[in-house]
Amino acid sequence: MRLGALVLQKEPWVQARDTWRQVERAGFDIGYVADHLTHSTVAGQWWADGWTTLAAAAEATSTLGIGTLVGSAAIRGPAFVARVAATLQDISGGRFVLGLGAGTAPDVLVDRGEVVGAEVLAERYREVVLAIRALWAGETMWRGQHVAVEGVAPAALAPGSPAPPLVLAAHARAGFDLVAEQADGWNTYGGPKAAGLATDDLWSVLATQADRVSQACERVGRDPASLRRSVLLGYGADRPLSSVAAFEDAVGRAARSGFDEVVVYWPMGQEGSPLWADPDVVVAAVAAVRT
Repeated sequence: MRLGALVLQKEPWVQARDTWRQVERAGFDIGYVADHLTHSTVAGQWWADGWTTLAAAAEATSTLGIGTLVGSAAIRGPAFVARVAATLQDISGGRFVLGLGAGTAPDVLVDRGEVVGAEVLAERYREVVLAIRALWAGETMWRGQHVAVEGVAPAALAPGSPAPPLVLAAHARAGFDLVAEQADGWNTYGGPKAAGLATDDLWSVLATQADRVSQACERVGRDPASLRRSVLLGYGADRPLSSVAAFEDAVGRAARSGFDEVVVYWPMGQEGSPLWADPDVVVAAVAAVRT
């Protein structure tokens, strides 16, 4: 089981550098950042750019994977994403994972003053994914309804560097189909409605989603086992880092549901706040599932 930590970018780099090194020392396989322009949980607070942070994290660590969980197709164009992902792959020596999702309407409003619905976000998401694949394949022109890449573009990958793995976030049928068709991996946190669910109910939702992703693979003639599967835990009521036993239980449930990566939020805030956890428990929990 791969273990990941989502390190939300709330610290200035002078502090965050040590945080990323702690993640590596704790035994995680990969550290992720988020990609929001705005969020209710960071109003009025410092919120660093995730892509830039990953470049610094690549230099601050030596073996830790780095990635986005997830980059936003709502506010990022395919030419930008393809180029910055390839750059991070080069800087990190092949340790980068491109996680990508549809993004959120509030970010679009902040970015360009537009009010968009879920259908538009989903359509743009598909087009961004297809355009990124085209750019990595060496194509220089691609056009859809919402995004376009035109003209002679520079090489999309550094010499001798493979494209990074593409992990797509999805929680419903259209997204599952996109995953089956285009992704190297799939990530879910259960979706917005899962945030308030108790542990057993959350895992019921996650197991159902995993089955539907497998069905989507079968519809397009793909072996479901060829898809890496990642689950982000701790977003809602479930607290996988409350104890070593809770983390071991979460990893066991993930394995039984077909996931091969468990991602948790790196502890932050004060004791009693939603994303707080005892750092000693985190280190002990990772060690426990490694034995």
